Amino acid sequence: MDRAERARRTRRRIIDAATGLFLERGYAGATMRAIAEAAGVALPTVELGFGTKATLLQAAIDVAIAGDDEPVPVLDRAWADTAARAPTPAELLAVAAEVITAAQSRSAGLVLAVFEGGRTDPDLAALARELTEQRAATAGWLVAALAAIAPPHAEAVDDVWLLMDPAIFDRLVRHRGWTPERYGRWFARTAESVLYPGRTP
Repeated sequence: MDRAERARRTRRRIIDAATGLFLERGYAGATMRAIAEAAGVALPTVELGFGTKATLLQAAIDVAIAGDDEPVPVLDRAWADTAARAPTPAELLAVAAEVITAAQSRSAGLVLAVFEGGRTDPDLAALARELTEQRAATAGWLVAALAAIAPPHAEAVDDVWLLMDPAIFDRLVRHRGWTPERYGRWFARTAESVLYPGRTP
């Protein structure tokens, strides 16, 4: 194993440890020292690799959303090509819903921690704004892909952006007892009915 691969594995081990502690203890309770201990590395290794705890949380969210640590943007992955080739809005939304559901399952708790902490922490407030903008960009991509099949109404981006809110996933799955699969079906069905009102399935 070469040095680059060792460094990558160490980085992933730190991110995995941080993810577990952020979810278990919250942002404030997951100290950099505790993360280092959980990852089996020295504290300076964590600090050198990520700098701040907010940066580490952002890295954890990026991996959680994508599902891996490959440096490939979410919208440049194979699912996006599959979705863009879908012949109907329903089929496109089904592809998107599967990916969104998986990403929410992995990342919703972390993202909600950012929004909670962002009320008092300037670094997290900046990250919260960035995550909000990223969600808007994904919503915009989905609406543009749908428009190539059948243009939805003028406020479609905001509708999709709202449906993608991790708080909705959290409330339905954690509070209402839904399975992620049920959430995915709901997302696809609701998005189609909201974006194309009056359309007969």
